[in-house]
Amino acid sequence: MSSSDNNETNNTSCCASCGITENDDIKLRKCTACYLVRYCSVNCQKEHRKKHKKECKKRAAELHDEILFKQPESSHRGDCPICCIPLPLSRDPQTCNMMGCCSKTICHGCNYAHQKRQLEQRLERRTCPFCRHPIPKSNEEADKILIKRAEANDPVALRFVGTTRSEEGDINGAIEYWKKAAAMGDAEAHFQLSFLYASSNGVEKDEKKELYHLEQAAIDGHPNARHNLGLFEWENGQDERATRHFVIAANLGDDMSMENLKKMYQLRLCSKEDLAAALRAHKAAVDAMKSPHREEAEAHVECSATHV
Repeated sequence: MSSSDNNETNNTSCCASCGITENDDIKLRKCTACYLVRYCSVNCQKEHRKKHKKECKKRAAELHDEILFKQPESSHRGDCPICCIPLPLSRDPQTCNMMGCCSKTICHGCNYAHQKRQLEQRLERRTCPFCRHPIPKSNEEADKILIKRAEANDPVALRFVGTTRSEEGDINGAIEYWKKAAAMGDAEAHFQLSFLYASSNGVEKDEKKELYHLEQAAIDGHPNARHNLGLFEWENGQDERATRHFVIAANLGDDMSMENLKKMYQLRLCSKEDLAAALRAHKAAVDAMKSPHREEAEAHVECSATHV
């Protein structure tokens, strides 16, 4: 056993402040910031704070980065629940639709195939491709369904209601809904909050809150949030951290991050190996989002546009 292992064992087998060992009557609790030491009481933890503060902050930062720079398995959008193929990253509503009845995001390929089938079967009323709930006949009916889902604490519905409040100028109402959605793990809600605190639109500009929400969204696989973190690090001279952020986003299929990696390589801020690996992963991610149904839907949209 190494000396560092011995030190770690000693740090956790007895109180770091008074040195008392754990027994049936005394239970030691770990420092929740660094998990390196344990204490028998709150008083001991307070007394030891000055000695432990520097080491604690260092280890806490290391633990934070381990989580922050872990490559997500997929983007925050996940897969289409029908075809099980990764959803496109584009915010263009023509690439996918959020169904208010079930809060499921359906890719344009599955949505087009469903509409085509309904036309062929001459069905009187359109339905949701996923849950088969009838499509609302008016915006008022759609809003009622969305509000009902938000009242049931559906994070996607909460986020959409927040966006509606923001568009209506009710920033406080938007923040309330976005915070609820973010607390339930909605990455897009975190991203919306980061944008709000960055732009100071109706709230005081707060860089600390902006970065917090960007990091939470990035951890959950939000490529745009990850890209923005990369830009922040690059602007502050943290080239290595910027590269890591751009690589993670590019691996998810983010085009902007891929372009920034190319720029960093030209400036000799990024290695050839990192760029080559990112190019391969980016292409694989983009290819994984393609399907015959989606290509057919895109061709239909392009054909319709030429005849307008």
